[in-house]
Amino acid sequence: MAKNKLNKNWLHDHINDPYVKLAQKEGYRARAAYKLKEIDEDEKLIRPGQIIVDLGSTPGSWSQYARNKLSGQSGGGINGMIIGLDMLPMEPIADVHFILGDFREEQPMGELERLLAGRKVDLVLSDMAPNLSGIATADAARIEHIIDLALEFTEKNMKPSGSLLVKCFNGTGYNEILHKFRQTFKTVSSKKPKASRDKSSEIFLLGKVLKNIQ
Repeated sequence: MAKNKLNKNWLHDHINDPYVKLAQKEGYRARAAYKLKEIDEDEKLIRPGQIIVDLGSTPGSWSQYARNKLSGQSGGGINGMIIGLDMLPMEPIADVHFILGDFREEQPMGELERLLAGRKVDLVLSDMAPNLSGIATADAARIEHIIDLALEFTEKNMKPSGSLLVKCFNGTGYNEILHKFRQTFKTVSSKKPKASRDKSSEIFLLGKVLKNIQ
């Protein structure tokens, strides 16, 4: 009974959410686009000519937003490159390369290397989140694991001057993740965009310029 009530409350909030309505109006696949938009407008992350990788890109709203920023118009190609990676299929987005698979595995990484053709990435985006169980310690470990993967990917594939933006949660394990970011990047900041629901502990970490260059 309580679960049904919870679902109804969520559905009511979702249907009446201004960002959901805006996403439908502006053609974004998810309200998450506005989280990236706000952070980007504040930090000037996405610029023409960049190579951007969107980890866990499905359904694609972050890739859509990045594409719009690199094109400035609908159709006619983009100035730069966007590569989305996800284990779930994603409906095609014009000018976005999509790789289906786990980026820890050889085949997707081979495809990524072919697309990059020796170049390094300017910006890594990750809106990935694990399925949360509600058990704080287990969830913290899952979140940290996903962010570790994003950090590892970034250190291997990003330009030293690049940036990484990841979704995180402010709770158990957050300080450890923050510490890892500070060890990896010269500048670290946390972001709570307005489009991130007040009830949610969701927060975004932004790391700029790698510290330890191989």
